[in-house]
Amino acid sequence: MTETGIVVSIQGLTKSFRTGVTALENIDLEVAPREFVSLIGPSGCGKSTLLRIIGDLVTPTSGTVRVNGKTARQARVDHDYGIVFQDAVLFDWRTVAKNVSLPLELLGWDRPRRKERVAEMLDLVELTGFETSRPWQLSGGMQQRVSIARALSFDPALLLMDEPFGALDEMTRERLNLELLGIWEKAESTIVFVTHSIPEAVFLSTRVVVMSARPGRIAETIEIDLPYPRNPMTHEEPRFFELVTAVREALAAGHGGRTSRDAAPAAEER
Repeated sequence: MTETGIVVSIQGLTKSFRTGVTALENIDLEVAPREFVSLIGPSGCGKSTLLRIIGDLVTPTSGTVRVNGKTARQARVDHDYGIVFQDAVLFDWRTVAKNVSLPLELLGWDRPRRKERVAEMLDLVELTGFETSRPWQLSGGMQQRVSIARALSFDPALLLMDEPFGALDEMTRERLNLELLGIWEKAESTIVFVTHSIPEAVFLSTRVVVMSARPGRIAETIEIDLPYPRNPMTHEEPRFFELVTAVREALAAGHGGRTSRDAAPAAEER
């Protein structure tokens, strides 16, 4: 695959912090258009750091990162990606519609165009009718859907998601997994997704990238050949269990026998 057909291209990436800790070492990764790639690994392996490097929130020590053929910095300036964190990070003093509209305001879209796009986004995440609600009036799951709508509002080529459902209860998480797949298919976006949940990674992804214990390296990449569209019964399929086992075994092999205490990172090294 040539670079022109790649949304994310990472080569020889290493990240060391001033504390002397090397969080990532010699990472090579490519993400093609419309892929859904999950990063999974033990705590402290650097998967969130890798996501932040792609999003130009953290600077690598060495190596290259290209997004749509551009540097990560230029891709950020050009608004080539949206980011969704574990916390929805909404502004309580703005309505749902105004939270979704915020990136469009910063981009200088005129009011009629913003209003039309916000309506499209709220319809996409099934929140039509909540335009005038405030974030504190919504459930945690609904807040995350607002956050996803905002991240997709300017039609980015890439959506970066850092454990967006990690703080939610299991039933809400499973429901939002289904909704996220629907949004991904409708929006035809490319997603890089960080998770600690093996079943979640397998259920959502086209590929699961398994990372080793710190310093984080790519231990194995597992193609997820479950057909789309996926539904709750996908969890009951024998192939689903086979893939969950494959990811679990790859994690165990990449952990290198270290205990979770050995792998516990400082906050900046997640």
